[in-house]
Amino acid sequence: MSQQKIYLVGAGIEGWEGFGSKALEVIEKAEVMIGHQRHLDIFPVFGGEKLTLGDLPVVLEFLKTTDKRVVVLASGDPTFFGISRFLLRNLPKERIVIIANVTSMQYAFARIKEPWDDAIFVSVHGRGMHAALDKIIAAEKACVLTDKVNTPAAIARELVERGAEGYEAWLCEDLGLPTEKFTKTTVRGLLDITASDLNILILIRTYEPNLVQYPLIGIDDDEFQTSKKLITKCEVRAVTLAKLQLQDDLVLWDIGAGSGSVSIEASNLMPNGRIFALERNPQCIGFINENLKKFCARNIRLVEAEAPDGLDDLPDPDRVFIGGAGGMLEEIIDAVDRRLKQDGLIVLNAVTLDTLIKSVEYLEDHGYTVEAVCVNIARTRSLTEYRMFEAQNPVYIVSASKGAE
Repeated sequence: MSQQKIYLVGAGIEGWEGFGSKALEVIEKAEVMIGHQRHLDIFPVFGGEKLTLGDLPVVLEFLKTTDKRVVVLASGDPTFFGISRFLLRNLPKERIVIIANVTSMQYAFARIKEPWDDAIFVSVHGRGMHAALDKIIAAEKACVLTDKVNTPAAIARELVERGAEGYEAWLCEDLGLPTEKFTKTTVRGLLDITASDLNILILIRTYEPNLVQYPLIGIDDDEFQTSKKLITKCEVRAVTLAKLQLQDDLVLWDIGAGSGSVSIEASNLMPNGRIFALERNPQCIGFINENLKKFCARNIRLVEAEAPDGLDDLPDPDRVFIGGAGGMLEEIIDAVDRRLKQDGLIVLNAVTLDTLIKSVEYLEDHGYTVEAVCVNIARTRSLTEYRMFEAQNPVYIVSASKGAE
């Protein structure tokens, strides 16, 4: 004998959308209503049994065994960061009928009069914050579902720490309730606000990224704040990035970051990736901070430490670029080898034959498949009324593949 259908009904914003006629018909015929208390209170004269939505395994066990006609109330569209994921994973899909409503996110965007079709939507409700932050920083417009721990203020603190403050912030509280409130502020302004537990945070980038003015790859060397001896030159940088074989969501370590030029162009190529620029030189650290702000770097974390010691607390990398080793090349390769993911890549730039030979031999001893490329660049310069080529020192780009045969 087949069991009764379970009707998963989305509640609209009270006083704005409410419930459609089909939803009300389903609710009227239901024998059991399950939902959070604020949803159950919408129907004070419901004639059936009311169950508060609490421990999900308990609710699931009830739904698996009951023969009664059940309606489960949820917020907005139950398939959007809602309970439907849990129910559909644990119950036969043919038992579930979903009646969606307007989401609180849709309502919030409508109230602040902002299009939402170009926004990303993330939830930190009952989840960790850091993965969501990577997505937020890579986006122009983000809508965030928060919770009591990952509050708007907590999110703002992380954004400030990562230098990602260029947002107009809308704090949307108690949507649909008499205490409904919309506050327009800045990321730093959120630090001073104690938000209602029922809130949505909308972040809208307040400036166009400088990538409108600068290319994704091939930024002129003079655009970077740097000591001229401590920058990977434009042409060499392009080949280095090609050898790194970057993909959008990888983890990249940039060891001996110098000016941060490799990290910055890598960030443009992998906006949803995570990049850790490790540098020990105080002067270079100042340059990197200036460049991160100038180029609106979104997903680069500056680590002020000396390799290999500063690598311990970083997530395991998919790609590693070694631009400077500070005399610790073998120790750095040892540390990287222990942490590099299977099928990962190490790319190393050398300007001396000694470094080239040492790096190739040491990487091969660790079982890597190694390729070395010599990049010779000559640029034109004026000589009275003529122009001539002026050669730069060759750079050796070493690529090492882990797990390759």
